[in-house]
Amino acid sequence: MVGVPLARRSKRRTRPTKNIVNVLQYAAIGWAAAPGAHPLTRGARACSCDRLGCPEPGAHPVTPAWRIQATTDTAQLTRWWEHDPEANVILPTGRIFDVFDVPRAAGLATLTRMDAKGQSTGPVAESGDRVLFFVATRGAPEDDEEWWSCDLDYVPATIDETPGLRWHCRESYVLAPPSALPGGATVTWLRAPSGLPLPDPLVLLAELADCI
Repeated sequence: MVGVPLARRSKRRTRPTKNIVNVLQYAAIGWAAAPGAHPLTRGARACSCDRLGCPEPGAHPVTPAWRIQATTDTAQLTRWWEHDPEANVILPTGRIFDVFDVPRAAGLATLTRMDAKGQSTGPVAESGDRVLFFVATRGAPEDDEEWWSCDLDYVPATIDETPGLRWHCRESYVLAPPSALPGGATVTWLRAPSGLPLPDPLVLLAELADCI
């Protein structure tokens, strides 16, 4: 009689959550991940982190060492998300992909425009009032002025010719689906990763510039 409840508890404890299922799918295509904080729906605090008055609830890594810790190691990823099943999913940029982060209206307009032309958009996600376009990384250009980054403690820079556009590249990150957002929404794929080559960032930038 004692063994049955114990077995049931064990089964519930080891049942994979949606977050870890997605994290392991990202690892399978070579996309490293690190755990992020997540929004809180109860109590006075808005974020699961220890930072009082967190300015970005649930939208940042759990540790400053995320750049080093981000991995595709499935065993390590499983340990992290077993420890905190609600942890959001942080994807570092500037390794395999960069991300163009644009206002939602401009992002949806760009999708419509590119679809009409028969152009491949690559993976595209919706994150609240922003749309994220995943593109091939440019690597490490000699001119650092070609780079724009985003971290928790400062607002990401924008490109003067395209106000509202953020380019996440070296030393930056984005929240990946199915990360939770404040208010109950989640980051979702509009175009899921397909295994096809990522689009050229400069080609996609030209399309975005016409819609922003």
